[in-house]
Amino acid sequence: MITFCSLYSGSSGNAIYIASEKTKILIDCGVSGKKIAASLASIDIDAKDIDAILVTHEHRDHCHAVGIMSRRYDIPIYANSTTWEQMDTTIGAIKPHNRRCMNTDSMFDIRDIGIRAFDIPHDAAEPVGYNFHVKDTKVTLATDIGHVSPKLTRYLEGSKLILLESNHDVEMLKSGAYPYYLKQRILSDKGHLSNEAAGDLAAHLAGKGTSHFILGHLSRENNFPQLAYQTVFNAFTAKQMKVGKDVLLEVAERETVSKVYQL
Repeated sequence: MITFCSLYSGSSGNAIYIASEKTKILIDCGVSGKKIAASLASIDIDAKDIDAILVTHEHRDHCHAVGIMSRRYDIPIYANSTTWEQMDTTIGAIKPHNRRCMNTDSMFDIRDIGIRAFDIPHDAAEPVGYNFHVKDTKVTLATDIGHVSPKLTRYLEGSKLILLESNHDVEMLKSGAYPYYLKQRILSDKGHLSNEAAGDLAAHLAGKGTSHFILGHLSRENNFPQLAYQTVFNAFTAKQMKVGKDVLLEVAERETVSKVYQL
């Protein structure tokens, strides 16, 4: 069985909890260590029982408290070598036994969870998403995606559950208050995934067996949960898929712990 819960998800901070019967993992720690420990406690998990922290990339909304959590609870940190190089100047000193280096696009195990870190198109040093495998069940985290490629799609296909980026509404972004350079960054091939692109991808993945969709990493300024939900809902409807029957669709709130999914 895999347990999955979004603790924080948004452009202001991200942290995800995933577990099997023997293993408890955090993916990213983009808010304070105090907030992460409290969110874990709200689902009856003690932070000292976390077995590993996986890092997707070095941006502050993903690694702000990675070092704090590792030092406070003696937790190993897993990241690729390029991300380690970028994080070393920001997360503070890490005990040697807690520095774990993994290779992108290669499988590795943490106890009974099989993990693959896969390359994603984003403006970081070597950003990754993650597939998690427990027996025959696959769960995927895929955010901070500038565009959808055939290679990326293959990594996502076959997931039972996916937390998928639905960052912004394109028209809200274009007409909003962000400076031009930031709008161009978000809209670029190494920026963030729009609601429309998330809907198209979700509809494709549903046809490949994904049944649980959680929309995450929503922008505070250029999106809102109801709009992201409705856009992806419409994409399913266009493919004659019924939300609530054929697929489950929910939105991960920015600062509210999601429901705990057990697959």
